[in-house]
Amino acid sequence: MEALKIIAQDSLKEQPSKFAIGDTVRVHVRITEGEKSRIQMFEGTVIAKKHGGVQETFTVRRVAHGVGVERVFPIHSPSVEKVEVIREGKVRRAKLYYLRDKVGKAAKVKSKF
Repeated sequence: MEALKIIAQDSLKEQPSKFAIGDTVRVHVRITEGEKSRIQMFEGTVIAKKHGGVQETFTVRRVAHGVGVERVFPIHSPSVEKVEVIREGKVRRAKLYYLRDKVGKAAKVKSKF
């Protein structure tokens, strides 16, 4: 077990971005297509954070063309370049799965002042 922990510590990023559930974030993801690579941005609301350590992930949700799109990103993945916090949200839940059923203004998260 100790050997696994040592290997896991080497895979962790030094300073992962600080964000919370309910925040609106812009995730910069490196996409590799053949020999070329580019940065693609995915902007939405953080609705969940799971696990911890090396396998820690967060789920970002946005509505594009009337369809809800969710992506799960590993925090310590080398393909995640950076996470920008656009707006801080004020929520009282650890998981915001109820936003999946809401439409329009009801799906908004209050902002922190």
